[in-house]
Amino acid sequence: MAKTLISVVVALILVSSTLGSSDVPFIVAHKKASLTRLKSGAERVSVSIDIYNQGSTTAYDVSLTDDSWSQDVFNIVSGNTSTSWERLDAGGLLSHAFELESKVEGMFYGAPAVITFRIPTTAALQEAYSTPILPLDILAVRPPEKKFEWRLLAKYGSQISVISIVSVFVYLVASPSKSGAGKGSKKKR
Repeated sequence: MAKTLISVVVALILVSSTLGSSDVPFIVAHKKASLTRLKSGAERVSVSIDIYNQGSTTAYDVSLTDDSWSQDVFNIVSGNTSTSWERLDAGGLLSHAFELESKVEGMFYGAPAVITFRIPTTAALQEAYSTPILPLDILAVRPPEKKFEWRLLAKYGSQISVISIVSVFVYLVASPSKSGAGKGSKKKR
């Protein structure tokens, strides 16, 4: 459920309203993180960031930086915490993902990623922020998930089936028939 909550709301940042024009990029960025426990006693954090341009014009020189991952706690396994693209067209989507690993136990509160971009009508770089992630409880003690035991079904399935069939048969034979009881109380003329 927590992963779903991480994916729910996105932060919206609109380019400065002082531009006086509605022809601007409208950047929406969504940051997600999930944990995977490794057998080595570490925890892998998979991070993905989706950047949408909901505006009516193209954003240029799009850059993503996610510096909230402390090097004292996390090691980069794959990818980079920052990247850049030449452009993000109106209605377009850019995605970036990376993986980290941590052997440090505790709660981690991640900050939003920063997205900078340029629009043709303004020289200054514009800035947008992604959603923050919910706190990650790294290397927390979690109760084991209850999984259906297929071994038990294979071992005792036939006995359970026979007992169920016999029980239903005994119930049907021992219970009085309702249709016969209704007919017995009426007198024939």
